[in-house]
Amino acid sequence: MNMRRLSDLSENLNTLPLAQGESGAESNAGHSNMLLLIQLRWIAVVGQITTIAVVIFGFGIALPLRDLLKVLACLVLFNIASHLRWRASRVVTNRELFLALLVDAATLTGLLYLTGGTTNPFAFLYLLQVILGAVLLEAWSTWVFVAITSTCLACLSLYAKPLVLPTAHLNGLSNLYIEGMLLCFALNASLLVFFVSRINNNLRSGAAMLADLRQHAAEEAHIVRMGLLASGAAHELGTPLATLSVILGDWRRMPEFRKNTQLLDELGEMQAQLKRCKTIVSGVLMSAGEARGESSIKTTICTFLNELVLEWRATRPVVVLEYNNLIEQDMPVVFDSALKQMICNVLDNAFEASPSWLRFEAMREGGVLRLVVTDAGDGFPAPMLTHFGKPYQSTKGRPGGGLGLFFTVNVVRKLGGVVHARNLGLGGALVQVTLPLAAISLE
Repeated sequence: MNMRRLSDLSENLNTLPLAQGESGAESNAGHSNMLLLIQLRWIAVVGQITTIAVVIFGFGIALPLRDLLKVLACLVLFNIASHLRWRASRVVTNRELFLALLVDAATLTGLLYLTGGTTNPFAFLYLLQVILGAVLLEAWSTWVFVAITSTCLACLSLYAKPLVLPTAHLNGLSNLYIEGMLLCFALNASLLVFFVSRINNNLRSGAAMLADLRQHAAEEAHIVRMGLLASGAAHELGTPLATLSVILGDWRRMPEFRKNTQLLDELGEMQAQLKRCKTIVSGVLMSAGEARGESSIKTTICTFLNELVLEWRATRPVVVLEYNNLIEQDMPVVFDSALKQMICNVLDNAFEASPSWLRFEAMREGGVLRLVVTDAGDGFPAPMLTHFGKPYQSTKGRPGGGLGLFFTVNVVRKLGGVVHARNLGLGGALVQVTLPLAAISLE
């Protein structure tokens, strides 16, 4: 039964969340790239208007100004619509990027048709669009885009309105075509370096996000396996614990024990520890597979923390525990056994490092609950701080160590919080748990 459940849950963890994560990472990169295209389009509009003005008023070359402005007006309207569309939405597909590049290619084709076709040195701007397509698009759409732009360029060599240049500029660098070609090259190179670098940064960010999601999915699958194993162990331990409870109760009523005060005290201690074991088993059975389910209780922050500290202090032989509850404004919340176990794990780790003294502080700052545990031990090794919260990272040197902190980090992360750890300058270590109150509040 447990193995089948383990298989089902592991499959769900390794497929559905990861698939959603991959989709999210890709859509975020696509959205950033679409915004870059919109930004590049505004630069193109400004550059084209400037070029038209310089050619007409600087060089006295006649251009069909009205038709050129119509084409640019269409491009401006499309860019405004694109800005409004993609500002509110973050999901950008390959098809939508492809259509956006097609609009840019169509606009460039229209402008070149009105200004000499392939005799216009700015025809090389097609290369900029092709390279952007190669970076942004999938392979099939990139080749389709290459075919379309090649067809446009071929048609422009056959059908275009001629561009009449003045005869005073014919030779060397004084040739307007050469000057335009050099300007086009510089423009292409500058825009490619700037925008391709930013596009690559977007793609690298998406890849890093995807790798992080894969790591989280693997860790969650590990937690599921641990939970199922713990649940099975708890079921198996229930019967012997109940048997021990009956035997200890019988012993307590026997005359041999009733007459011996020392034995009665030891029996009381054994029954208290047995009760604690049964409570732990019950908590495992309630919370295995459910971080917030039927094990949740309605309480307040101060009540929960105060009771937790009293219970923890009564069951651990700590010499000094400084508990500072700095929460001035209490509030109703929902806590469960997973959260309780998480806090106890942090306290247990601090106690093992520093059995003589530790401090536990709780404070409410704005919309977060901050819990700080400080000990006077040897601190964390540098490699463990680098991989804090990863499974099997422990200072205890025993097989399976480090699972307590691994559990802590993942419970806090599920609620949208964070865990920070650092060594103190004068010795000891500090672990800080930050939880958003919105994740546990009843208000």
